[in-house]
Amino acid sequence: MSNERRVLVHADKEELTGSVAARFITKVVDLLDEQPAVNIVLTGGTVGIGVLAAINASPARMSVDWSRVHLWWGDERWLPRGDAERNDQQARDALLDHVALQPENIHWPPAPDEIDDLDAAAASYASALAEAAEDGGDLPRFDITFLGVGPDGHIASLFPNREGMRVTDATVIGVRNSPKPPPERISLTLSAINSSDRVWLVLAGADKASALGLALAGATMLEVPAAAAQGRKRTVFFVDEDAAAEVSDDLIVSEY
Repeated sequence: MSNERRVLVHADKEELTGSVAARFITKVVDLLDEQPAVNIVLTGGTVGIGVLAAINASPARMSVDWSRVHLWWGDERWLPRGDAERNDQQARDALLDHVALQPENIHWPPAPDEIDDLDAAAASYASALAEAAEDGGDLPRFDITFLGVGPDGHIASLFPNREGMRVTDATVIGVRNSPKPPPERISLTLSAINSSDRVWLVLAGADKASALGLALAGATMLEVPAAAAQGRKRTVFFVDEDAAAEVSDDLIVSEY
């Protein structure tokens, strides 16, 4: 299976989220036919949460054996549990509270009302990942990792020209002084993200066009972190027409 990066373009955000939701359901059903469980890494943001809402809105969601789905997060805002700005709370509202997930299979990143030190919280999340790993590794096998892309090209909470992009000896880091609020976050590192079999980057809007164009045109990972996202088997950018404005035609495909 090729791991070349390809771009699938959709007419608008609604078509984009619906299409990704349908592909996700189909892929998870196929994977669960082949293996006992799947590990999915979720993202936040308008489009990321929009995909979860579209999954919930699809009658096909009932074809997924949700009891065998494990959920993780690529990053989280270090805010109290239940805060409306946390990615995991938005995911609960959009999908998680509406399907038959096993509570122990939802691996919430820590919150400051549970662990009051950011680095300790990051270490706790890294320990949870290691406990779910096979063969003494540091990470479970991620089947699909969802990523959003910011207008500056950031992925998860890995921002341009920040130390987080250089970390190679950890799977999770605490992020301070984030250029977008809130200032403190927990994030997977690039190596953890790229351990995933499939990386699906989902983005929409004209404000993402420059970052996407640069990411696919050879920008360095420090300049545009999205340029470094690479799944072990597949890397796909699911985008709308506005976000695709600066993408080379030879990278755009009609089918996954």
